[in-house]
Amino acid sequence: MPLLSVENLQVDFHQADATFTAVSGVSFDIQPQETVALVGESGSGKSVTAQSILKLLPYPHASHPSGRIIFEDNDLLSLSENQIRQVRGHGISMIFQEPMTALNPLHTVGKQMAETLTLHQGLSAANARDQVLELLNAVGIRSPEERIKAYPHQLSGGQRQRVMIGMAIANKPKLLIADEPTTALDVTIQAQILDLLKELKDTLGLSILLITHDLGLVKAHADRTLVMQQGKIVEGNNTQRLFESPQHNYTQHLIESEPTGHAPAPPIPLSPLINAKELTVTFKKPRSLLQKLKRRFQANAEPHNDFIAVNQLNLTLHRGETLGIVGESGSGKSTLAQALLRLVPATGKALFHASETQTPTELLSLPTDSMRPLRQKLQMVFQDPFASLSPRMTILEIIAEGLKVHNPELSKEAIEQKVCDALTSVELPLDSRFRYPHEFSGGQRQRIAIARALILQPELLILDEPTSALDRSIQAQILDLLKSLQKQHTLAYLFISHDLKVIQCISHHIIVMQQGKVVEAGRTEEIFNAPKTAYTQQLLAAAF
Repeated sequence: MPLLSVENLQVDFHQADATFTAVSGVSFDIQPQETVALVGESGSGKSVTAQSILKLLPYPHASHPSGRIIFEDNDLLSLSENQIRQVRGHGISMIFQEPMTALNPLHTVGKQMAETLTLHQGLSAANARDQVLELLNAVGIRSPEERIKAYPHQLSGGQRQRVMIGMAIANKPKLLIADEPTTALDVTIQAQILDLLKELKDTLGLSILLITHDLGLVKAHADRTLVMQQGKIVEGNNTQRLFESPQHNYTQHLIESEPTGHAPAPPIPLSPLINAKELTVTFKKPRSLLQKLKRRFQANAEPHNDFIAVNQLNLTLHRGETLGIVGESGSGKSTLAQALLRLVPATGKALFHASETQTPTELLSLPTDSMRPLRQKLQMVFQDPFASLSPRMTILEIIAEGLKVHNPELSKEAIEQKVCDALTSVELPLDSRFRYPHEFSGGQRQRIAIARALILQPELLILDEPTSALDRSIQAQILDLLKSLQKQHTLAYLFISHDLKVIQCISHHIIVMQQGKVVEAGRTEEIFNAPKTAYTQQLLAAAF
């Protein structure tokens, strides 16, 4: 008997003047101790289907004209809010794709994880804390005694995702819905998390509905795979048979959409753009009043160890080149990028060779007023385009914002023309400038973020996990776009990613970071064909 049965599910979204059908006639079963993967491009209806199971859609704007979802002899769609609340987190639990929006920014992660234990199991505060520490350790969080007191913004993207996974498995549910559970995780932690889920599946009889765009993950861990396109399931089969002999054209398209190719050849002779020497970023740990008094009045007081996020790092990036930065979550990749942009304080040297100046500029010692004009030459594209784009501004306003700051002399007509040129360069239609971010897919929003950076004609573009939240076919499009733009504008990229297949196809050189230090550096071919350190070998083994 199936653990969960979805029967002829339809999901409609109602707007003022129209109704949009996101899911139509979807039916599938999940057996006990079975992992079923739901795959498809962004907008195919995967997450809407999953959220329908726990009634997490924005009702009454969403509705179900037809369908039933049967779990333990109950039709979940017919349950009241109080009844479905008893199912959530206990019988069925969910790992959300975007942990930063799913976690409460006002509470520590320890408090949020303990809440589900006290609500469903009635544990005391002390017992709940002990279990939270065990969960944090189980999902690969280092120093759980310290992290339990951290707020979501104090954790890296991968660490936040691990916290979400810990919360989801806290009450040992019968069904776990995992919506892109490893999107923000590096390859080694991906393997640890998936091994953990497999162990829970085997020991607790856990069933898993896995929603992902990572077909390698599906091939390795799913028993059955369902392929969705435009709100419908177009193919479903045993995973091995589906990959060996896909029947539907769309399934074949997904399987063939792997990152391929190499970075375009840089201009010769090489011209340096960024030279960083002994770059160090230190975050001071908070000190209590008692600790401050001891340090002031006691000569033999114990030293208060601060956290060194980037430690004595050296790097060189040439004009027209891509430097790939890889390493586990929390290794210092994003902190390095923020230090080069002067978004976090750092020591050492970072020399910027601007094209219009003869002598390099030392960024770290530059006064704030002098740094501001240089920011148009040093631009960044963030991991989550939806979070980095203002929902209240049109695309025209978003892309033009930096231009108005750095080029206030431009007329309204000139600004709009430059916005149109930027949209054309990222292959978006010109009428998209009148729309808002929520009207676009994830891949389109990332193109908008790239256009916002490009309109200022930067010389260095820092890309922090720009494709991690995108499905494979959209990833390939974005990577091809970045290669084309690099060749056209002689752009230099600092490309941060945990996806080594993406890094391999776009980078000229790679540095591997671990705990704030560079453990290996070299040309892309050298790193992938003959890695020298055990850590790099471990990363590659987990990725391929």
